[in-house]
Amino acid sequence: MARMHKKMKAADFVKKFIFISIGAVMMAVALEIFLVPNEIIDGGITGISIVLSALTSLPLGLYIFFINVPFLVIGYKQIGKTFAFSTLYAIGLMSVVTAFLHHVEPFTTEKILAVLFGGLILGAGIGLVLRFGGSLDGSEIVAILLSQRFRMSVGQIIMFINVFIFIIAGFVFGWDSAMYSIFTYYIASRVMDIVVQGLDESKSVTIISNEYQEISDAIISRLGRSTTYIYAKGGYSQEDTQMIYCVVTRLEVSKLKSIVQEIDERAFISIQQVSDVLGGNFEKNSIH
Repeated sequence: MARMHKKMKAADFVKKFIFISIGAVMMAVALEIFLVPNEIIDGGITGISIVLSALTSLPLGLYIFFINVPFLVIGYKQIGKTFAFSTLYAIGLMSVVTAFLHHVEPFTTEKILAVLFGGLILGAGIGLVLRFGGSLDGSEIVAILLSQRFRMSVGQIIMFINVFIFIIAGFVFGWDSAMYSIFTYYIASRVMDIVVQGLDESKSVTIISNEYQEISDAIISRLGRSTTYIYAKGGYSQEDTQMIYCVVTRLEVSKLKSIVQEIDERAFISIQQVSDVLGGNFEKNSIH
């Protein structure tokens, strides 16, 4: 029998509320103070909203909110009410703040500076909201649904949507603005990844060797990281063996490889990026 869903603690709820609010405000600032006054757009529904606002002179926040609403309804059914309500709050707050900032003078009219600082603030804002369980754009929900119907990944669908939006921006704002917008989108996506995944990137390492016991002991004593044995059977040799699994920081990868190859230079080592590490004991033990 599945466990009942636990209610979020008050402290966790307040923390989530604060950081989603900060993220939504940061995105509004990036749009109204840096990007929109310089005719630079973002991707997704926000980009469509900027184009429509420029063509009709209606407030940007109005388009952002009402175009996203249908996708929030879909998100409520597909992903869950917590995500939907968090996203509704984030988009609602962002829309209100964009309305307040609409007549504020831009910080800069230099497009390169607008791209750099606008993309940085935009990516950080979106990343904060995503990290705390919400979203600021319904295009990802569209991509998830389309990926279920067509044999395409979510990332590919988002890319095609954004290419279409940037082409439209080229006709509306000019091709220089469209190219600046592409760079802004790239900067924002990189910063968003850093905020969501963190700067302290971890790597998961899988090692296959007949000297698994000695290698495991060396990793524990010389690197200070715990290891886990995973039972395995060779597909060709049909011999039973143990795989070693451990998680290290990116700074420790080089030392780990040298430790393994020092013991068994023919050992198989597979290294993969880990976006987040939760639970267990990831604390580094003393090696002195």
